This record gives sequence, structure tokens and C-alpha cells, in this order.
Amino acid sequence: MQDILINWAPQETRVAIVENGAVQELHVERALERGQVGNIYMGRVARVLPGMQSAFVDIGLERAAFLHVADVHVAGQPHAGSRGDAAQPTPIERLVFEGQTLVVQVIKDAIGTKGARLSTQISIAGRLLVFLPQDDHIGISQKIGSPELREQLRARMNRLAATADGSPTGGFILRTNAEDAGDDELADDIAYLRKTWAAVRERGFASPPGTLLYQDLSLVERVLRDLAHDATGAIRIDSRMQFDILKAFGDEYTPGSAAKLEHYKGERPIFDLFNIDAEIARALARRVDLKSGGYLIIDQTEALTTIDVNTGGFVGARNFDDTIFKTNLEAAQAIARQLRLRNLGGIIIIDFIDMGREEHQGAVLAELRKQLARDRTKVTVSGFTQLGLVEMTRKRTRESLAHLLCEPCPTCAGKGQVKTARSVCYDILREILREARQFNPREFRVIASAAVVEMLLDEESQHLAGLSEFIGKPISLAAEATMSPEQYDIVLL
Repeated sequence: MQDILINWAPQETRVAIVENGAVQELHVERALERGQVGNIYMGRVARVLPGMQSAFVDIGLERAAFLHVADVHVAGQPHAGSRGDAAQPTPIERLVFEGQTLVVQVIKDAIGTKGARLSTQISIAGRLLVFLPQDDHIGISQKIGSPELREQLRARMNRLAATADGSPTGGFILRTNAEDAGDDELADDIAYLRKTWAAVRERGFASPPGTLLYQDLSLVERVLRDLAHDATGAIRIDSRMQFDILKAFGDEYTPGSAAKLEHYKGERPIFDLFNIDAEIARALARRVDLKSGGYLIIDQTEALTTIDVNTGGFVGARNFDDTIFKTNLEAAQAIARQLRLRNLGGIIIIDFIDMGREEHQGAVLAELRKQLARDRTKVTVSGFTQLGLVEMTRKRTRESLAHLLCEPCPTCAGKGQVKTARSVCYDILREILREARQFNPREFRVIASAAVVEMLLDEESQHLAGLSEFIGKPISLAAEATMSPEQYDIVLL
């Protein structure tokens, strides 16, 4: 059984999914930094790049967005989600041209220096269905039951989606939570989605490029649509105003989830109930301690995320092989949770502790796959490589928790380390010598951090005096409290 806690403020919404007293997922949405995934825009093609089979499209955001040929809808071809790999795409220069206006949808937020990724294959998510206005096929979630049940659902959907006058119906994908839905619920979702799309098209006819035509639901609304399910016990929200808004939305679109809504009136902040703020702080740390005494080191880079497993102080088992095996099993459970908690995506490399026995490797991989099966985000695990590493990918659509809440350190510029005071001292001595060959000031004044100045006055005083004598100029020192360890200035007086 899981509980969903919603902490709402005008500037930020935070959602925690808690199972058995432990936080499993965290979702954060800020009013001024709301993600664009799912949004539909009227775009204008700014540049076509045949060599990359892609185009840059201006949708009114800070950076031009990116459209790849694989994400361009071509009439008569099925939606990307159902298209076989064998389909040979038409070259992008024959599909779009500079200055062309296109209705596009964001499928991946801008991350780091990369602009948002777009598709012209539009899809609009409802409570039970995903609507594909440019298609006419019915798709069924692979997580739904048996092939026989999927065929029954497909037949029902074909009947419900048919229009009396035979006009184009659009395609639909049944979401996992549609498995037990009645005909009335499905029909309501079909009508809602078609109405939404009709409004988007109407707006598109009269809107200039850069116009937002449709915005996906807010995080609190997506809690009811996407995050709540049969195993959800209670959905508690700490804002009376938002509770009333959410209740009205839920009663219309997600009555099953709306019945679980509760207004939290406690004096303690809602996130204090399960110590969630401390969990967020731990989710931003490199090191994750395991109950056994082992630990994980998680490093997130632009290209990939690496996770290193270490035994630490765990010596509980009778022999070393069992110690390693039990640490790796515990690590597999913790890694799956950390990926959800931190919203880590892209390529992920896991360095489990080396195991000598193949059955141990197989058991750890099976445990990892079992734990990852709970993830609502698409995950692919490739298994152990020749180097003993596990390669996997997790679909990345939004910024990770660390990228959302943090920024690179201004002192180390994201390197994670700074030069020692001695290294900076030697940089300063070399710089003074270089400048003494070009200029002839009365005096050199060094302004640096207190630690650097202290070292120049103490341990490096002999070298400083020797340089002063060699260049024939006095060198004075001044400490500046606001300077970072690597910063310094050399002033010519």
C-alpha cells in the first residue's frame, strides 16, 4: 500500500510517494520552471540540417528546439510508438523546409545545454487513454493481462471509437489503468480527448509561431491521472484551496482517485510526517549508505550516470563471497529506488562488487530487474559486460532532482574539486615572473584568499622573497575574504 503526500505552495509543488514508511519517488514542479513535456506549440522551422537528419524549430522558448526525422509524422505511416524499426524514413529535407509552420509537441524537456526535443506526432493523454489524432489504430498497453484480454479490449475500443458518420476517428492507446474500465468511462475519455484536440486545432489556425496551443496538466492534477492507482491508500494535500480544485478535477476525470483525496490539517508540515526533507537532502548526496554497512557512490555527468557499489564495513557473512553477494543484492534494491527518487535517466553504468560465481551474478541481475519492474519509466537492462559492469538505460524526459534543485558550485565550477593553496601560490609566482618581463611597475600587489596569502607569508615566504629579489621589485600581499580558493589578482602599482 502506498500513500501520496502533496506539499503545495504558490511557488512550488512537491509530491512524495511513500511505501512502507520509505519514500519511493519525489516529484517537484516550480511555477516559474514548469516543464514543457506534453505541451503543444505552433512552431516555425528555423533551420534544416540534412547531415544530422534533423531541424531546429522556434517554439518561443529561450533555445530553439530539436526535431529529428524519426519524430516527423508522415501520412500513412503509423505512430512512432508502434512503428517497426525496418521502416526507412523519408529524408528530413523532403519533409520540412525553413520558414514552415508546424504543430509540434515537446517529448523531452531542455536539459543542460540541449534544447527541447519535439515531435510532429501528436499525442494527448487522458485518464484511461492516449489519443493519437493523426492515426487510426488501437494500441493496448503491454502491461495489460493476456493476449486474449488485449484483443477483447481492442474490439471494445473499435466499437466505442467509431463515429456515426464514418469521419476520421483518430487512434487510441489504452493505458494500464483502463484494464477494468467500463464502456461509459472509456466513452467519456474518448469524448474529452477529441474535444481537447478540436480546441487545439482551432487555436492553431489563428495563432502565430511560438504560441502555446495546449499545456499538459499541472503536477497536482497528474497525481490523480498518472501516479494514483489501486494500491494507493490515501492522497493527502496540505492546501485547502488546492484540495477543492483537485477534488472538482478528480470528480470529473478520475473519480476513483478523487475518492482517496484527503485535506491534511495537521500542525506539523506534511513532509515532516515521513521525514521527507531529510530524504531529499540524502537524494542529493553522492554517497548512499546501505543498512548492511556497504554504500553506493552515485556520480551524474552529462553523458551518463555511474553507480559504484562498495562493501564498506559489512563483514556479517561467514565468508567473503557471501559478504559480496549480500551487499550486491541489497545494492540492487537500493539502486532501483535511487533511480526513481533522483529521477536519473539516460545511460547508467553500475559497478557491482566483483562476484566469482555466475549464479551470484544471475541472482543479483534478477533482483535488479525485479526491483526495476516497479518503475513507471521505461527501463532497459543489458546485463553484465566483459568488464563486469551492468549497462542499463532509463528514459529521460525531465531534469533529474539534482539538476532541478541544484546548480554547479561557483567555486569549483562543477569540477567537484579545487586547487590546493600551494598550487595557487605557485600559479601566482609564475604570473608575477611573466608580468615582470613585460612591465616595469614600482610594486606588485597580490590579492588572494586568506589561505593563499597565509601560505605565501609562511611556508612559501622563502620562495616569495627569492622572486622579489630576482625581479628587483617589492611584492605585497592582501587577503580578500570574498575570493574563492582559486581566485587571485595581481595589481601593478
